[in-house]
Amino acid sequence: MPHRLLHRLAVTLLLIAVSALWTSASAQFGSKSGAPGTSVVTTPYVRAELLAHAPQGVAPGQPLWLGLQITHQPEWHTYWKNPGDSGLPTDLAWTLPAGLDAGEIAWPLPRKIPIGTLANYGYEGTVLLPIPVTVASTFAAGPLVQDATIKLRASWLVCRKECIPEEGEFTLQLPIRSTTALNGAAFDAAAKVQPRPVLAGTTGIVPDSQAQIADGNTLQVSVHGLPVALRGKTLDLFPETAEVIDNAASWKQAWNGSVWTAQIPLSAQRSASPNLMPVVVAEQAAPGHGTGPDTRTGYRAELKVLGTWPPAASVASVSPALEAALKANAAQAGGAATSAAGSGASSLTLTAALLGALLGGLILNLMPCVFPVLAIKVVGFTQHAQDRRAHRLSGMAYTAGVVLSFIALGALMLGLRAAGEAVGWGFQLQSPAVVASLAALFTLIALNLAGVFEFGHFLPSSVASLQARHPVADSFLTGVLAVAVASPCTAPFMGASLGLTATLPAPQALAVFAALGLGLALPFLAASFIPAVARALPRPGAWMDTFRKLMAFPMLATVVWLVWVLGQQSGIDGAGALLILLVGLSLVVWALSLAGRARVWMATVSVAAMALLVWSFAPHITNVPTTPISPQASTNGWQPWAPGAAEQIVATGRPVFVDFTAAWCVTCQYNKKTTLANTDVIADLQTKNVALLRADWTRRDPAITAALAALGRSGVPVYVFYRAGKPPVVLTEVLSVDEVRATIAQL
Repeated sequence: MPHRLLHRLAVTLLLIAVSALWTSASAQFGSKSGAPGTSVVTTPYVRAELLAHAPQGVAPGQPLWLGLQITHQPEWHTYWKNPGDSGLPTDLAWTLPAGLDAGEIAWPLPRKIPIGTLANYGYEGTVLLPIPVTVASTFAAGPLVQDATIKLRASWLVCRKECIPEEGEFTLQLPIRSTTALNGAAFDAAAKVQPRPVLAGTTGIVPDSQAQIADGNTLQVSVHGLPVALRGKTLDLFPETAEVIDNAASWKQAWNGSVWTAQIPLSAQRSASPNLMPVVVAEQAAPGHGTGPDTRTGYRAELKVLGTWPPAASVASVSPALEAALKANAAQAGGAATSAAGSGASSLTLTAALLGALLGGLILNLMPCVFPVLAIKVVGFTQHAQDRRAHRLSGMAYTAGVVLSFIALGALMLGLRAAGEAVGWGFQLQSPAVVASLAALFTLIALNLAGVFEFGHFLPSSVASLQARHPVADSFLTGVLAVAVASPCTAPFMGASLGLTATLPAPQALAVFAALGLGLALPFLAASFIPAVARALPRPGAWMDTFRKLMAFPMLATVVWLVWVLGQQSGIDGAGALLILLVGLSLVVWALSLAGRARVWMATVSVAAMALLVWSFAPHITNVPTTPISPQASTNGWQPWAPGAAEQIVATGRPVFVDFTAAWCVTCQYNKKTTLANTDVIADLQTKNVALLRADWTRRDPAITAALAALGRSGVPVYVFYRAGKPPVVLTEVLSVDEVRATIAQL
């Protein structure tokens, strides 16, 4: 049948979409602005600028400093090297000319930033993060080279009550032979607020200074040799090692001559005690937001840890696991964070994961986005019901197309993770370009099924007859098309299996993806080998043409869904632009189906109009708004999820329910309209005063990807209850009212 040729076009469009994903996979870690080649990036929350300080020019043995200066909007902050109870430190990745070597960030003295019952360490107002640069003796610029090109890719987490992950790319042309002292005052001010060693000329262990267990949950700290200017004053202590002390707890401190002592509660999330514990002590900052210049002086010491503190008796939240997952790539975080997340993590064996993936693939056949593709395949199956050999070959080719496509998609996801990208299952539909490509593909299929055009009218006969000459290849490509539309529809029993792939070796992980593909292909494969199925199908006849045209409407419904998904990513302008382009595409296809001179004139005009439409409207499709689209807040009390938000609420004693969802996830939408909208469920949640957070994964969000990995999951939907002092409870993917109410009753 001519419409089968569209399956080949599906492959082309999908490859284009995947290529677009590769180029845009790292383009959106959060909001950012600033054209390539600029030294300034401005967002709604910060202004970040790349600065340099080379008072003697760029030459061996001469001082050279680079730095990222961040100016925060009022009440917003970024984080120190140890962010405290939540958050992430700013990360800088340099691209420098040969002979220049960037050191570590010389972190300025942070402030303690209380957030409810938690405490973070970070910066408000304006802060400069300076980096010393070593100029090698081999560095020598040519006589015609005047500037050194400095490039920086920075990422930071900026928070108030909510947290926004952001990033920026900076470029600076640094004069080589002339003095660059314009920013000298900023670097001098940053040097004054960098912690100094307690003992001049040393950065290591301070004699007699130590940290020792005073009782089971308290750390006794003593620091010798602090300067006279600090003695008798109340001090802050900032541990450079995370998850050691209870950052928000109040604690006792005292002076005994020149020795400062403190008794500090240990963190509930502490791990094994280190041998050395580097700390920074400074005069306690005044309360309020630090908008003015910082006049404090901090001192750094490495304390010997005496004894081994006991492990934590309980873990009140999974914040450390989430933060570890945010900092590492998702593949690494999946294993480390899974063990930290308690019963919320997957404990599946490989065999159970394979069976779960197989069952999940079977259920995918019932998804509304997959059924139209399978229905088209059944039409061809009916047309040749008596050709058993052809059926078997078609079934095996279809199965090969499905299984190999799932393996390829899984390999792409694992490859992106290995490259440091935080992606999860369904990542392809987080790209507006992929969504738009699939919408165009399904529009073409719908127009062909409805009889608007036939490929044979405007393609050479040698191309139009490819399906008849290569039915096995056609079946293989049908399997590829099925995977293209089925993979984002995360089905029941798949979540834990796919989450486990983040912790498995690549061959075992790909075996799980292969089992998922086999489950999707199994019904058609079985039908092709069981004669009773072929005999049960109706005989070929006029009904087939009617059925073919009927199948155009599910295809158009799929287009409606894809346009809605794009609207969640690119806003109403992006959805409108896609609709305009789909109308233009339909006009071009109709014009090409005409005959005679009408085809020549109409095709010329329609192609020219389509080119103009693409030029005018295509940028709106991939232009993701800087301000996040938040459709998840509702009258039922749902609020947008943010990193650390659940942990902060749980710390107040209130339980939290998090819905990890996405617009392109059909199961998510079903649960949202049924179980989560059930009046009894809503009443139970309100009775228990459960805070409701919705993590919208429609667009790429590394923070949500990391949170899923910390729970042992790789895709959505995921539903989690958090309670104080208890591990998180992860529900099944297809929610039932009884399951949710039973879990609420145990809170």
